[in-house]
Amino acid sequence: QVQLVESGGGLVQPGGSLRLSCAASGHTFSNYFMGWFRQTPGKEREFVAAISWISWDTGSPYYSDSVKGRFTISNDDAKNTMYLQMNSLGPEDTAVYYCAADPVIARLRRGECDYWGQGTEVIVSS
Repeated sequence: QVQLVESGGGLVQPGGSLRLSCAASGHTFSNYFMGWFRQTPGKEREFVAAISWISWDTGSPYYSDSVKGRFTISNDDAKNTMYLQMNSLGPEDTAVYYCAADPVIARLRRGECDYWGQGTEVIVSS
């Protein structure tokens, strides 16, 4: 059974940092792109960042303009886990964050993903 399980969300003050994790299991993701999305009530799910888990792909990660320079996506192949380091958080970053996987980066960035996690909530508030 394929599972993407997010963790690491919580309440953080403006200007603070959080690191989200996405543990992947039940499937071989070595030919996939993995990404993060976020969603707030009443809004569409928004692409945040993506990274290739394809061994021969040495391309750079992808970021939305709204998080570039503040968020860093990475992965630990040995642990089958992806991370999102979020710094300089602001109230606009408050959302439920989802991880997702798809073998085609264009599809992933459109949110047309084969697999999704259940989400972890991030609240940025003083």
